[in-house]
Amino acid sequence: MVGLFAYIQKSIMTTSTLSIFLLFVFLFSAINAAVFTIQNNCPYTVWVGAVPGGGQRLNSGQTWSLSVPPGTTGGNRIWPRTNCSFDGSGRGKCQTGDCNGLLRCEDYGSPPNTLAEYGLNQDNNLDFFDISLVDGFNVPLSFRPNSNGCTRGISCTADINGQCPSQLRAPGGCNNACTVFKTDRYCCNSGSCQPTDFSRYFKTRCPDAYSYPKDDQTSTFTCPAGTNYDVVFCHSTKAAVFTIRNNCPYTVWAGAVPGGGRQLNSGQTWSLSVAAGTTGGRIWPRTNCNFDGSGRGRCQTGDCNGLLQCQNFGTPPNTLAEYALNQFNNLDFFDISLENGFNVPLSFRPNSGGCTRGISCTADINGQCPSQLRAPGGCNNPCTVFKTNQYCCNSEPCGPTDLSRYFKTRCPDAYSYPKDDQTSTFTCPGGTKYNVVFCP
Repeated sequence: MVGLFAYIQKSIMTTSTLSIFLLFVFLFSAINAAVFTIQNNCPYTVWVGAVPGGGQRLNSGQTWSLSVPPGTTGGNRIWPRTNCSFDGSGRGKCQTGDCNGLLRCEDYGSPPNTLAEYGLNQDNNLDFFDISLVDGFNVPLSFRPNSNGCTRGISCTADINGQCPSQLRAPGGCNNACTVFKTDRYCCNSGSCQPTDFSRYFKTRCPDAYSYPKDDQTSTFTCPAGTNYDVVFCHSTKAAVFTIRNNCPYTVWAGAVPGGGRQLNSGQTWSLSVAAGTTGGRIWPRTNCNFDGSGRGRCQTGDCNGLLQCQNFGTPPNTLAEYALNQFNNLDFFDISLENGFNVPLSFRPNSGGCTRGISCTADINGQCPSQLRAPGGCNNPCTVFKTNQYCCNSEPCGPTDLSRYFKTRCPDAYSYPKDDQTSTFTCPGGTKYNVVFCP
C-alpha cells in the first residue's frame, strides 16, 4: 500500500487537477472491484457469457477471472453456453445461451440457460446475488462467496434436464414455462402471479434458485460489498451413490426421481449416481408391472404415468425412500415415508463416511392393513383415501390419528403423516453413500 500512495503522490505533482480526480476514481474502483472466478468443472467445453464482461471459451478444468466494478447493477449475469461454434472473428452460434451469435456477449443469452445474477454495492452497502431458472436450465452451477467472511453459497446441481417435463424440453436444456407459454400466469407481467406445477418442478430440485419471477423471498442472498465470488459449472462435489437391491422373492421395478427406473429380478442390484445438492429425491418399489419394448406399460403399485423410466413420482400405495443431498451444514437428510402408503418392505442405510444410523420399515403392513385403506398390492395412507385436512395436513393444525398410528407403531422410524418430522428425519455428512434394499 506504501507504493500505491507514493504513486498517487507522484501523480499529483505531475498531472492536472482533472487527471488527479480521474486517477482517484480509477484506483478506488480497481481496489473495490469484485472478482468472479468462473470455473468449468464439466467434462465438456462451456462458453461463458457475461454481462458485463463479454464471453470466454472454457475447456474442461479451465478458469476465467472476471473483474466487475463496484456499484454495477441492472441485471448483471453470468451464464453457461453449450454446443457453440465460432469463426475467427468471434461470430457463430450456440445451442443454449446464445447471445446474438457473438463469442463476446453484448446482450443476454437466449433460453434455456442457468443464470448467476448479481448487483454489487447496493442497499446498505451489500451485494445481492442469486441463481435464476427464470430462463430455464442448461448446465448445473454453484455461486459462492470466497472472501470477506461471507460463507453462504447457493447451487443448482439437480438433474433438471434429464427429468424435464415434456412441455418444457428443449435441445440441450429445459425451458422455463414463461418461455414456452408466454402468458401472465407463468411470466408475471402484471405482477400478480403464484407458483405453478411447472415452477414447483424447478423449486423442489433447486430450492435456493428463482423458479418464477416473484420467487424473491427464498432466492435472493447477500454479502458485504467487496466480496469476491466463485461461479462453478458442474460443481465438483462428489455425487452420492445409491445401491438399490431387490431381496424380495419376486421382481420389483425400482422407480427413482432423479434416475428413472429399472427392472430388478430377485437378487439383482442397480447402482444409481445422484448429483450433490439434489433435493426432493426419492426411490420406491413398483410391483406387478408390464412394459413393452418402448418402456411403456403399467404397474399395480407405484406406477409413474405408465413409464419404465420414471419422470414423475409414483402413484400410491408405495413405500418411499426420500432424500436431499448436501443441504444445511453440508448434511444429507433422508427418511422412509409412508405418506404414500406401503407396498414393499425396505431399508435405507448409509454405507460410507462413518455414518451408521440406518432406518427400515419391514412390518407386515399389507397383511394387517385396516379395511378402509386396503388397495390391490398394498396399503394406502389415509390422506390418499379421505383427502381431508385431518389426514393430509394441508393447513394447521393437524396431528396423529388412529390410522396414522397404525403405520407408526409398526414402523416407528418412518413418516406416518406429513407433520411427523421429529422422529422420522435422519442425517449423514454430505458425500455419504447409501443402500436401499427391498425386502431386507
